[in-house]
Amino acid sequence: MKALLAVLTAALLLLTGCSPTQTYELRDDLSIYFVNADEVILNIRRALRERWKRIYVEYRAHGDNMDDIQTLASELMEYALDETGDPAEGDYLRHQYGGYDLNYGYTSDSGGYEYFLEFTPVYYTTSKQEKTVDEAVREAVKDISGSEYQRVRAVYEYLKENVTYDKAAAKSGTNTLKATAYAALIQHRAVCQGYAVTAYRLLRECGIAARVVTGTVTHEDGSEEYHAWNLVGIDGRFYELDVTWDAQRGDESCFLKSAADLPDRKKDEKYLTDGFKEKYPPAEENYEI
Repeated sequence: MKALLAVLTAALLLLTGCSPTQTYELRDDLSIYFVNADEVILNIRRALRERWKRIYVEYRAHGDNMDDIQTLASELMEYALDETGDPAEGDYLRHQYGGYDLNYGYTSDSGGYEYFLEFTPVYYTTSKQEKTVDEAVREAVKDISGSEYQRVRAVYEYLKENVTYDKAAAKSGTNTLKATAYAALIQHRAVCQGYAVTAYRLLRECGIAARVVTGTVTHEDGSEEYHAWNLVGIDGRFYELDVTWDAQRGDESCFLKSAADLPDRKKDEKYLTDGFKEKYPPAEENYEI
Protein backbone atom coordinates (compact mmCIF):
# COMPACT_ATOMS: atom_id res chain seq x y z
CA MET A 1 0.00 0.00 0.00
CA LYS A 2 1.27 3.45 -0.86
CA ALA A 3 2.32 5.40 2.24
CA LEU A 4 0.19 8.45 2.92
CA LEU A 5 1.78 11.78 3.67
CA ALA A 6 0.04 14.60 5.48
CA VAL A 7 1.60 17.96 4.66
CA LEU A 8 0.63 20.72 7.05
CA THR A 9 1.78 24.21 6.19
CA ALA A 10 2.29 26.21 9.37
CA ALA A 11 2.48 29.99 9.52
CA LEU A 12 4.94 31.12 12.17
CA LEU A 13 6.03 34.25 14.03
CA LEU A 14 9.02 34.88 16.24
CA LEU A 15 8.05 35.70 19.82
CA THR A 16 8.26 39.40 20.54
CA GLY A 17 6.75 39.58 24.00
CA CYS A 18 3.20 38.90 22.81
CA SER A 19 1.24 35.63 23.14
CA PRO A 20 -0.70 33.63 20.57
CA THR A 21 -4.47 33.94 20.79
CA GLN A 22 -5.44 30.44 19.67
CA THR A 23 -7.31 27.97 21.86
CA TYR A 24 -4.13 25.95 22.05
CA GLU A 25 -1.38 28.26 23.29
CA LEU A 26 2.08 26.80 22.83
CA ARG A 27 4.62 27.56 25.52
CA ASP A 28 5.62 31.21 25.57
CA ASP A 29 9.19 30.41 26.62
CA LEU A 30 9.95 29.00 23.18
CA SER A 31 11.52 31.09 20.44
CA ILE A 32 8.62 30.34 18.10
CA TYR A 33 4.91 29.76 17.98
CA PHE A 34 2.42 29.09 15.19
CA VAL A 35 -0.10 31.83 14.49
CA ASN A 36 -2.38 29.11 13.11
CA ALA A 37 -1.71 26.62 15.92
CA ASP A 38 -5.33 25.41 16.06
CA GLU A 39 -5.33 24.55 12.37
CA VAL A 40 -2.03 22.68 12.60
CA ILE A 41 -3.14 20.70 15.65
CA LEU A 42 -6.51 19.82 14.14
CA ASN A 43 -4.78 18.48 11.05
CA ILE A 44 -2.31 16.43 13.10
CA ARG A 45 -5.25 14.97 15.03
CA ARG A 46 -7.06 14.13 11.81
CA ALA A 47 -3.94 12.46 10.45
CA LEU A 48 -3.65 10.35 13.62
CA ARG A 49 -7.29 9.30 13.39
CA GLU A 50 -6.81 8.26 9.78
CA ARG A 51 -3.57 6.43 10.61
CA TRP A 52 -1.36 8.41 8.24
CA LYS A 53 2.09 6.86 7.92
CA ARG A 54 3.88 10.19 8.09
CA ILE A 55 2.83 13.67 9.19
CA TYR A 56 4.87 16.48 7.71
CA VAL A 57 4.82 20.03 9.13
CA GLU A 58 6.78 22.77 7.41
CA TYR A 59 7.22 26.43 8.30
CA ARG A 60 9.41 29.42 7.57
CA ALA A 61 11.21 31.52 10.20
CA HIS A 62 13.65 34.38 10.31
CA GLY A 63 15.94 32.84 12.95
CA ASP A 64 17.51 29.58 14.08
CA ASN A 65 14.95 27.61 16.13
CA MET A 66 16.69 24.22 16.27
CA ASP A 67 17.07 24.28 20.07
CA ASP A 68 13.31 24.42 20.52
CA ILE A 69 12.15 22.20 17.70
CA GLN A 70 11.83 18.94 19.69
CA THR A 71 9.83 20.67 22.42
CA LEU A 72 7.63 22.26 19.77
CA ALA A 73 7.03 18.86 18.17
CA SER A 74 6.18 17.28 21.53
CA GLU A 75 3.67 19.98 22.39
CA LEU A 76 1.97 19.86 19.00
CA MET A 77 1.46 16.13 19.40
CA GLU A 78 0.32 16.45 23.01
CA TYR A 79 -2.33 18.98 22.03
CA ALA A 80 -3.44 16.72 19.18
CA LEU A 81 -4.10 13.97 21.74
CA ASP A 82 -6.04 16.25 24.08
CA GLU A 83 -9.65 15.57 25.03
CA THR A 84 -12.17 16.96 22.52
CA GLY A 85 -15.40 15.20 23.46
CA ASP A 86 -15.24 13.09 20.30
CA PRO A 87 -15.36 9.38 21.28
CA ALA A 88 -12.71 8.48 18.68
CA GLU A 89 -10.22 11.11 19.89
CA GLY A 90 -8.63 12.02 23.21
CA ASP A 91 -7.83 8.93 25.28
CA TYR A 92 -9.02 6.69 22.47
CA LEU A 93 -6.14 7.92 20.32
CA ARG A 94 -3.65 8.37 23.15
CA HIS A 95 -3.88 4.82 24.46
CA GLN A 96 -3.75 3.10 21.06
CA TYR A 97 -0.59 4.86 19.97
CA GLY A 98 3.00 4.16 20.93
CA GLY A 99 4.68 7.49 20.32
CA TYR A 100 6.49 8.67 17.22
CA ASP A 101 9.84 8.95 15.53
CA LEU A 102 10.80 12.52 14.65
CA ASN A 103 12.91 13.69 11.77
CA TYR A 104 13.55 17.42 11.42
CA GLY A 105 15.84 19.93 9.80
CA TYR A 106 16.02 23.11 7.76
CA THR A 107 17.44 24.82 4.75
CA SER A 108 18.45 28.47 4.71
CA ASP A 109 18.68 31.28 2.21
CA SER A 110 18.91 35.06 2.31
CA GLY A 111 15.25 35.25 3.32
CA GLY A 112 15.49 33.04 6.39
CA TYR A 113 15.06 29.39 7.33
CA GLU A 114 12.75 26.74 5.89
CA TYR A 115 12.02 24.14 8.62
CA PHE A 116 10.35 20.78 8.50
CA LEU A 117 9.08 18.32 11.11
CA GLU A 118 8.36 14.78 10.00
CA PHE A 119 6.45 12.60 12.48
CA THR A 120 6.29 8.84 11.96
CA PRO A 121 3.65 7.66 14.46
CA VAL A 122 3.54 4.15 15.94
CA TYR A 123 -0.03 2.88 15.83
CA TYR A 124 -1.46 -0.19 17.54
CA THR A 125 -4.18 -0.59 14.88
CA THR A 126 -4.58 0.05 11.17
CA SER A 127 -7.16 2.26 9.49
CA LYS A 128 -8.87 -0.88 8.18
CA GLN A 129 -9.12 -2.31 11.69
CA GLU A 130 -10.53 0.98 12.98
CA LYS A 131 -13.30 0.90 10.37
CA THR A 132 -14.22 -2.56 11.63
CA VAL A 133 -14.23 -1.22 15.18
CA ASP A 134 -16.52 1.65 14.16
CA GLU A 135 -19.08 -0.86 12.89
CA ALA A 136 -18.80 -2.94 16.07
CA VAL A 137 -19.22 0.17 18.23
CA ARG A 138 -22.40 1.17 16.41
CA GLU A 139 -23.80 -2.32 16.93
CA ALA A 140 -22.80 -2.41 20.62
CA VAL A 141 -24.46 0.88 21.58
CA LYS A 142 -27.50 0.92 19.29
CA ASP A 143 -29.93 -0.22 21.99
CA ILE A 144 -28.34 1.53 24.97
CA SER A 145 -30.46 4.27 26.51
CA GLY A 146 -31.78 5.46 29.85
CA SER A 147 -30.23 7.41 32.70
CA GLU A 148 -26.49 7.98 33.04
CA TYR A 149 -26.30 5.11 35.49
CA GLN A 150 -28.27 2.79 33.18
CA ARG A 151 -26.00 3.59 30.24
CA VAL A 152 -22.87 3.01 32.31
CA ARG A 153 -24.31 -0.27 33.59
CA ALA A 154 -25.12 -1.40 30.04
CA VAL A 155 -21.57 -0.74 28.77
CA TYR A 156 -20.06 -2.41 31.83
CA GLU A 157 -22.20 -5.54 31.41
CA TYR A 158 -21.53 -5.67 27.68
CA LEU A 159 -17.78 -5.74 28.20
CA LYS A 160 -17.94 -8.28 31.02
CA GLU A 161 -20.04 -10.60 28.88
CA ASN A 162 -18.22 -10.21 25.57
CA VAL A 163 -14.52 -9.75 26.37
CA THR A 164 -12.10 -12.22 27.98
CA TYR A 165 -8.91 -11.13 29.69
CA ASP A 166 -5.93 -12.32 27.64
CA LYS A 167 -3.51 -13.63 30.26
CA ALA A 168 -0.95 -14.80 27.71
CA ALA A 169 -0.79 -11.37 26.06
CA ALA A 170 -0.56 -9.67 29.46
CA LYS A 171 2.32 -11.91 30.46
CA SER A 172 4.29 -11.35 27.25
CA GLY A 173 3.66 -7.61 27.20
CA THR A 174 4.61 -7.40 23.53
CA ASN A 175 1.30 -7.74 21.67
CA THR A 176 0.16 -4.12 21.44
CA LEU A 177 -2.94 -5.07 19.45
CA LYS A 178 -4.34 -6.63 22.62
CA ALA A 179 -4.34 -3.15 24.19
CA THR A 180 -6.95 -1.91 21.70
CA ALA A 181 -10.68 -1.74 21.11
CA TYR A 182 -10.12 -3.95 18.09
CA ALA A 183 -8.90 -6.74 20.36
CA ALA A 184 -11.86 -6.28 22.71
CA LEU A 185 -14.67 -5.86 20.19
CA ILE A 186 -13.48 -8.00 17.28
CA GLN A 187 -11.20 -10.63 18.81
CA HIS A 188 -13.04 -10.58 22.17
CA ARG A 189 -9.75 -10.99 24.04
CA ALA A 190 -7.82 -8.02 25.46
CA VAL A 191 -5.56 -6.82 28.25
CA CYS A 192 -6.50 -4.09 30.73
CA GLN A 193 -5.73 -1.22 28.37
CA GLY A 194 -7.96 -2.80 25.73
CA TYR A 195 -10.83 -3.01 28.22
CA ALA A 196 -10.29 0.57 29.39
CA VAL A 197 -10.01 2.18 25.95
CA THR A 198 -13.09 0.26 24.76
CA ALA A 199 -15.08 1.32 27.82
CA TYR A 200 -14.01 4.90 27.13
CA ARG A 201 -15.13 4.71 23.49
CA LEU A 202 -18.49 3.06 24.24
CA LEU A 203 -19.26 5.35 27.18
CA ARG A 204 -18.44 8.44 25.16
CA GLU A 205 -20.62 7.17 22.31
CA CYS A 206 -23.44 6.90 24.86
CA GLY A 207 -22.95 10.46 26.04
CA ILE A 208 -21.13 9.59 29.27
CA ALA A 209 -18.03 11.56 30.31
CA ALA A 210 -15.11 9.19 30.81
CA ARG A 211 -11.34 9.02 30.96
CA VAL A 212 -8.75 6.28 30.78
CA VAL A 213 -6.37 6.40 33.75
CA THR A 214 -3.17 4.48 34.36
CA GLY A 215 -1.15 3.65 37.43
CA THR A 216 -0.17 0.72 39.61
CA VAL A 217 -2.24 -1.84 41.44
CA THR A 218 -0.84 -3.69 44.45
CA HIS A 219 -1.74 -7.37 44.74
CA GLU A 220 -2.35 -9.25 47.98
CA ASP A 221 1.19 -10.67 47.89
CA GLY A 222 2.62 -7.14 47.78
CA SER A 223 3.65 -7.22 44.11
CA GLU A 224 2.77 -4.29 41.88
CA GLU A 225 1.47 -4.25 38.32
CA TYR A 226 1.01 -1.40 35.88
CA HIS A 227 -2.67 -1.11 35.08
CA ALA A 228 -5.33 0.86 33.19
CA TRP A 229 -8.92 1.52 34.18
CA ASN A 230 -11.54 4.26 33.86
CA LEU A 231 -13.04 7.29 35.50
CA VAL A 232 -16.74 7.67 34.72
CA GLY A 233 -18.89 10.75 35.26
CA ILE A 234 -22.38 10.50 36.75
CA ASP A 235 -24.18 13.59 38.01
CA GLY A 236 -20.98 15.63 37.77
CA ARG A 237 -18.84 13.31 39.92
CA PHE A 238 -16.27 10.84 38.64
CA TYR A 239 -16.19 7.26 39.85
CA GLU A 240 -13.62 4.50 39.46
CA LEU A 241 -14.59 1.73 37.02
CA ASP A 242 -12.36 -1.30 36.43
CA VAL A 243 -14.06 -3.70 34.04
CA THR A 244 -10.91 -5.80 33.70
CA TRP A 245 -10.81 -6.55 37.40
CA ASP A 246 -14.50 -7.35 37.74
CA ALA A 247 -14.56 -9.48 34.57
CA GLN A 248 -11.79 -11.67 35.97
CA ARG A 249 -13.22 -11.94 39.47
CA GLY A 250 -16.85 -12.24 38.48
CA ASP A 251 -17.97 -9.56 40.93
CA GLU A 252 -18.60 -5.80 41.06
CA SER A 253 -15.89 -4.78 43.49
CA CYS A 254 -14.65 -2.07 41.10
CA PHE A 255 -17.96 -0.75 39.77
CA LEU A 256 -18.52 2.98 40.38
CA LYS A 257 -16.33 3.21 43.47
CA SER A 258 -14.62 6.14 45.11
CA ALA A 259 -10.82 6.20 44.98
CA ALA A 260 -10.78 5.76 48.75
CA ASP A 261 -12.59 2.43 48.37
CA LEU A 262 -9.84 1.14 46.06
CA PRO A 263 -6.68 1.75 48.13
CA ASP A 264 -4.73 -0.87 46.16
CA ARG A 265 -4.64 1.49 43.16
CA LYS A 266 -2.28 4.42 42.76
CA LYS A 267 -2.85 6.65 39.75
CA ASP A 268 0.00 8.25 37.82
CA GLU A 269 0.83 11.76 39.05
CA LYS A 270 -0.83 13.57 36.13
CA TYR A 271 -4.23 12.32 37.34
CA LEU A 272 -3.63 13.62 40.88
CA THR A 273 -3.08 17.29 40.07
CA ASP A 274 -5.50 20.00 41.19
CA GLY A 275 -6.11 20.87 37.55
CA PHE A 276 -7.18 17.34 36.66
CA LYS A 277 -9.41 17.05 39.72
CA GLU A 278 -11.02 20.37 38.89
CA LYS A 279 -11.95 19.08 35.43
CA TYR A 280 -13.01 15.67 36.73
CA PRO A 281 -14.25 16.08 40.33
CA PRO A 282 -13.67 12.78 42.16
CA ALA A 283 -16.56 11.12 43.96
CA GLU A 284 -16.02 11.04 47.70
CA GLU A 285 -18.27 8.02 48.18
CA ASN A 286 -19.26 4.96 46.15
CA TYR A 287 -22.19 5.40 43.81
CA GLU A 288 -25.36 4.33 45.57
CA ILE A 289 -26.99 1.63 43.47
